[in-house]
Amino acid sequence: MPGHLRVYIACSLDGFIAGEGDDLSWLPEDDVAHPEEDMGYERFIGEVGALLMGRRTYDVVRGFDVEWPYGDRPVIVATRRPLDADPPPSVEASQGSIEELAERALARAGGRDVWVDGGDLIRQALDAGLIEELVVTLIPVVLGRGYPLFAGVEQRQRFEVVDTESFAGPVQITLRPV
Repeated sequence: MPGHLRVYIACSLDGFIAGEGDDLSWLPEDDVAHPEEDMGYERFIGEVGALLMGRRTYDVVRGFDVEWPYGDRPVIVATRRPLDADPPPSVEASQGSIEELAERALARAGGRDVWVDGGDLIRQALDAGLIEELVVTLIPVVLGRGYPLFAGVEQRQRFEVVDTESFAGPVQITLRPV
């Protein structure tokens, strides 16, 4: 069975995926009191064969002072600009329509799912009807400004709530487009 395009993302109560200047300090850090609560990330990433990532998201992740978090999993970065001088070996730059990018990512995923990451790419994929599932974790914070998750979609999007789960603070909603 071929893979699907899926989203796994956190956002503030007012719908931002990052604060101004790509600020992510509002995201919960590993919670020592609740280490078992990975909010389904390990299960999700275990089903992912490749990532389709926006350029801004790539730049932010590369700016973290950590080892590349996706290992040797293929990552296609949607960009028209060259990547940094020494990208991880599994990373490639690509350009084209959202349909072309999705097709490339699915081919690289080897029959597994593709994680679409980055606000602009998520909106494009939603408008194109390519997203099969969204896992949105609402973090109980209001940022007021930043980079919105859904603002700018070209058409109204309706979803079916498939699951909800509460953690020590965040609430996760699993959605499927209707």
